[in-house]
Amino acid sequence: MGFTITEKILARAAGLPSVRAGDDVKAKPDFVLSYDFPGYTDVVFKQMKEDFGIEKVPEPERFGIFIDHMVPAATPQEEELHIGTRKWCAENDVALFERKGIGHQVSAEVGFATPGAFVVHFDGHVSQLGTFGTLAIGIRRNILEAFVRERVSLRVPQTTRVDFTGALGRGVMARDVFHHIVRILGPASCRFQVLELGGPGLASLSTEGLQTVTGLAMFTGAVTAIVNPDPERLAYALPRARKKLEPVSSDPDAVFAARHTIDLSALTPVVVVPPSPANTRDLGEFEGLEVQAGYLGSCASGRLEDLRAAAKVLAGRQVKPGFALHIVPTSQQIMADAAREGLIETLVAAGAFVSSPSCDYCFGRIATMTAKQRAVSTGTLNVKGRMGSPDSEIYLCNAATVAASAIEGRIADPRRYL
Repeated sequence: MGFTITEKILARAAGLPSVRAGDDVKAKPDFVLSYDFPGYTDVVFKQMKEDFGIEKVPEPERFGIFIDHMVPAATPQEEELHIGTRKWCAENDVALFERKGIGHQVSAEVGFATPGAFVVHFDGHVSQLGTFGTLAIGIRRNILEAFVRERVSLRVPQTTRVDFTGALGRGVMARDVFHHIVRILGPASCRFQVLELGGPGLASLSTEGLQTVTGLAMFTGAVTAIVNPDPERLAYALPRARKKLEPVSSDPDAVFAARHTIDLSALTPVVVVPPSPANTRDLGEFEGLEVQAGYLGSCASGRLEDLRAAAKVLAGRQVKPGFALHIVPTSQQIMADAAREGLIETLVAAGAFVSSPSCDYCFGRIATMTAKQRAVSTGTLNVKGRMGSPDSEIYLCNAATVAASAIEGRIADPRRYL
């Protein structure tokens, strides 16, 4: 009986010959990541010294800190938080990545997405590193343990496997794939499990598309998502890798808690209706609903693939007067690449407001909505108050749908513009 990729990675990290789902282990993370945020990193830094007497982390190369929220700072208190983070990183010789973009994306760009590695963060969207065969888990309440001890305690999770067949049709993107998974499997289908993606249809999804799907895994209840790395993903990750590890994959006879098959060619664009990320509906059911704002960005969707889709829809067209279209590339690298391709010029010419990478649009710190307004968004959540007033509404969708809706001022099917 074979092993899953998750079981193999955790066995190595725990220093054991093998582990099975359900085993309790103490595993050493290859990397401990975090972004600075009030009530999290500032508290951890304080507790390390005051409660544990730790003046400096013993292996600083294992750590990475990102300043990607409250960027730029809007209050003295926010800048004080950043000053504290810079000071801690300097004192501990820990790598700090500031104004480089959204940390979950930047972490892949700078080599933390090491195939075969075990990574922890307090934020679950780090799961997108699973695109590269990295087991990346958000351990929120237990992140202090990763800062003060060499190993973290966890139970080896079971794995649910989803196999893809076919290929995506026109106007259908990775966002539609993930939200379809939630619709078919259910929002608690992978509770405390790992969502493993595979099958012949996987080859039709881009690396960026897979980062979208893996990065949203928490909305199936999963602790993370992972892909058995293929040559394309390895070609990206291995030259950047911060640690030399042997990539691993699930055995053909690995044991899964459940297996599902999804035909990508059967999918159509969807919207996720407020106030829950579980409310996946066909886009056609809400086509024509008036919207006042659009957000294209976040750690889930703001990569070149998304910007290209939006630019294709908007090329030679104009955003409807009064509609606020905000486009935020996921990283500085992506923004520079988009500028070289001419995508930024196309988007700006159409009337979009393009901003430097930041998490702030996604959680409503910037471009907040007032009561009764609606937005189409590629952000991560559509719960009440996520982008401003609790009496506003957020409809999650793919980047092409955001662009098409910006033209009409109503939820629109992007396939008419492609």
